[in-house]
Amino acid sequence: MNVAGQGKAPLSSFPLRSVRLLESPFLRAQQTDMKYMLSLDPDRLLAPFLREAGLPSKASSYANWENTGLDGHIGGHYLSALSNMYEATGDAAIGKRLDYMLAELRRYQLASGNGYIGGIPQSAKLWQEIKTGNIRAESFSLNGRWVPLYNIHKLFAGLIDAWQLSHRKIARQMLLALSEWFYTETAALTDAQLQDMLRSEHGGINEVFADVYAISGDKKFLQLSERLAHRQLLDPLLQRRDMLDGMHANTQIPKVLGFVRTAELGLHPEWMDAGRFFWERVAMHRSVAIGGNSVREHFNPSGDFSSMISSREGPETCNSYNMLKLSRHLFQDEGGLRYMDFYEQVLYNHILSSQHPDGGFVYFTPIRPAHYRVYSEAQESFWCCVGSGLENHGKYGEMIYAKRGNDLLVNLFIPSELQWKEQGLSLTQSGDYPFGNKMLFSLQLKNPKHFAIRLRRPAWLKEDAMILRLNGQIVNPEIDSNGYVAITRRWDRGERLEVEIKPSLRAVSLPDHSRWIAFMYGPLVLAAVTDSLPHQETLGGAGRMGHIAGGPLLALAESPMLVQRQDMAAGLTMLDSAKLHFSAAAMTAQDKYRNLVLQPFFQIHDARYLMYWPYVQRDSLESFLTLVRTRERETQRIEDLTIDKVYPGEQQPESDHGFRSELSESGIFREEHFRRSRNWFSYVMRNAEGGAGRLRVRLHGSDAGNTTSVNVNGRDLPPLVMNAKSSDFIEFDVALPPDLKKSAVLTVTFSAVAPKTTARIFMVRLMK
Repeated sequence: MNVAGQGKAPLSSFPLRSVRLLESPFLRAQQTDMKYMLSLDPDRLLAPFLREAGLPSKASSYANWENTGLDGHIGGHYLSALSNMYEATGDAAIGKRLDYMLAELRRYQLASGNGYIGGIPQSAKLWQEIKTGNIRAESFSLNGRWVPLYNIHKLFAGLIDAWQLSHRKIARQMLLALSEWFYTETAALTDAQLQDMLRSEHGGINEVFADVYAISGDKKFLQLSERLAHRQLLDPLLQRRDMLDGMHANTQIPKVLGFVRTAELGLHPEWMDAGRFFWERVAMHRSVAIGGNSVREHFNPSGDFSSMISSREGPETCNSYNMLKLSRHLFQDEGGLRYMDFYEQVLYNHILSSQHPDGGFVYFTPIRPAHYRVYSEAQESFWCCVGSGLENHGKYGEMIYAKRGNDLLVNLFIPSELQWKEQGLSLTQSGDYPFGNKMLFSLQLKNPKHFAIRLRRPAWLKEDAMILRLNGQIVNPEIDSNGYVAITRRWDRGERLEVEIKPSLRAVSLPDHSRWIAFMYGPLVLAAVTDSLPHQETLGGAGRMGHIAGGPLLALAESPMLVQRQDMAAGLTMLDSAKLHFSAAAMTAQDKYRNLVLQPFFQIHDARYLMYWPYVQRDSLESFLTLVRTRERETQRIEDLTIDKVYPGEQQPESDHGFRSELSESGIFREEHFRRSRNWFSYVMRNAEGGAGRLRVRLHGSDAGNTTSVNVNGRDLPPLVMNAKSSDFIEFDVALPPDLKKSAVLTVTFSAVAPKTTARIFMVRLMK
């Protein structure tokens, strides 16, 4: 193959309305999502906005996260999802629903009188406090509300999408009025006050105002975007320092999107480099085989993925939703194939797998062997990953194709039709890749034209594993400077380009190179079902913790293991080439697991599964099992005694436990999160079966000299006192009085003894 340049013309993707999906798992997922969208009651989604505008309600609000503090967040996502789906399908019912949502929100905006729209509880009081500089920020709260900036970001983004994607003029009017309101609310705040406010999770609020500048041309909004850039993350990235260990993952990714968007618009071009560095660290060093990242919503240490293997709370779908956005921006900036390789990996494995074939979205995808996922219930569960999930499956067409000048780039091999009106080109991509190894491109042109078709050559392809046939004849294409396989010629109507791809089978390690591997075939992660589950057991419901798969854990020592060989992938045997089923029997250590069948992960639902396999040398198998069993025995003993637990300083666990505080702060020490306070902080812990006997609190010996008061349901208990310093973590057990042991709910409060702070609290367990 020859090497050719690609030119300097700008690169861009096609609007969703130009691409229609054809029969494939992606089309089926799109249709499932659309059915769910139309099943939702718009008046229930609008209820929080109506309440805050002081208007009579048409219906009661949805429950779950929609009426416990994050009221209205799904409404913003819903605008984006409807806009995407309408553009992707042209479905009239979706367009009608979008128009209704916008008309009602406009009515609420006019009733507010100042441009504001929002479902945040007690909105007026909140924003008045902010405007006057009364800012009380925590990682997941602002002035006592559950991440209001994150919440309102969803509405801003929904209005932007309704205008930019679906061209609803009313959405532009509403967006500009809402933007003027926000600008006025924050105009008097100093940069220091804004940075303090940004300690609270705020979604991509900085990205919003870069977009508003692009829409309005008013530079004050670009300057606001600059002021809303969180320097605590931006400055280390500009210095190419990875400070991400322990940080709440999906708080950071949208911030970086804002940095990149601001740079795209000509302000601080060096911020684009910060975005690239962040992407490299997350995509290349912190992501597992499905392309997802994070444990219990936080970035685990990049050199230690043991928590990923042990936790029931694996990669969060929202993270991958935002990493796809970031990949798209960076790809359009520089055209690098690595962004599309990662995009494909995430799309096929995490996003496509995150929706049940009958509807319902996944929050966490556990990597722990033989665990499972739970799915949202349509009218009951309204997690953040339901909001992003609504959007995910309507956007499959956005990056299949791109254009640079007159040239067409094919990034993804997904059956689809492209209408490129400016070129007079209609292109159909058909086939069943990666289950089959051929894709056919049929061209229809109004008039013959000279241009290049550039096909992405996936990084996982072996040399000469991509064969092109033009009108039945093998052709020798060029390779352009970005790594695309290119055919440049005068194209005519009716021509056919066949692409034959021979996917490779390979073993991929965890990023820390520990002794765990997953198997991939082409772009697909392969996994094995270890046990099927009734669908009813995999539904999350309306419970506050419903997004977590809380069922029993299989001991790691009992999970399937492989005996090491020089080429692990070569140890797999193809069972069914049409279904892409494989067997690892030849290297499975335990006889009882030799019948496991590996298959594409996105097809596995309502099941416990195995994605990552531990591998050992045959002569060390028994010693390895003994070590693992010893460690797990003690861990399991503690878990069996635990009724409820809180990880202080971690956003969702604290929110799930009714966290409240005065003058508290969170941090990370020795890769563990903590919270401490100059006054007090509290959690609401559940004791539904009345079996509690004690609290177990994890501290660190370096806090010797601090006395921390403990109060449960208004009753003072013995304080936590450390007299001698040490370099170890220490656990204190505090007995509960007999009359408290049966209480179904226990409010646990830790208070400082003046003039010092509380000790750093790393873990709180309610134990039998």
